[in-house]
Amino acid sequence: MRWTANLAYAVGLITTDGCLSNDGRHIILTSKDLDQIQNFIKILKLTSKIGTKTSGFSEKRYYNLQFGNVKFYRFLLSIGLTPNKSKTLGEILIPDKYFRDFLRGHLDGDGCTYSYWDPRWKSSFMFYTNFMSASEKHLRWIQEKIQKLSGVSGKLTYHGKSYFHLRFAKNDSIKLMEFIYYKSNLICLERKRFKIQQALSIIRK
Repeated sequence: MRWTANLAYAVGLITTDGCLSNDGRHIILTSKDLDQIQNFIKILKLTSKIGTKTSGFSEKRYYNLQFGNVKFYRFLLSIGLTPNKSKTLGEILIPDKYFRDFLRGHLDGDGCTYSYWDPRWKSSFMFYTNFMSASEKHLRWIQEKIQKLSGVSGKLTYHGKSYFHLRFAKNDSIKLMEFIYYKSNLICLERKRFKIQQALSIIRK
């Protein structure tokens, strides 16, 4: 397949919110955001119907998409994705040119930003970016790629329930957001981008 910015973004979503079935054909994407599923369908020009399912005791609804494509499945295998990938995930073979698009998909899938006014210091507004994975190896690869391509380096930590976090503090987060959202008309989860823009506008003031 020919790499594009949108394809790299879609791979980022699959890496976080997707899975490869064991049948060698089907790819599944699950998200609480309908917009995310619709973006994915648009990129890959799919005609599959969107389903819904609930999870756990909360009965929270998630959107679910499943489609079959042997060629695309084999492409995903060739770049490092596998069935049952959660704890075995490592490097994904993304061209450097499209890594930031992949990273934007990764952020939309399993990452977050958060910001707040720190009560300990007057006029101190905090801003953090966080990437999560059950695979330490995968997050170390992301950390190294971010440092190589954007010049910032986050801190990798272990959290309970076998999860690792890669966190970037305020100044590095600002640089990282400029790296990820490098122009206006990018496909992304708009609610996350809006939240980030709000935080950055407060910092700039």
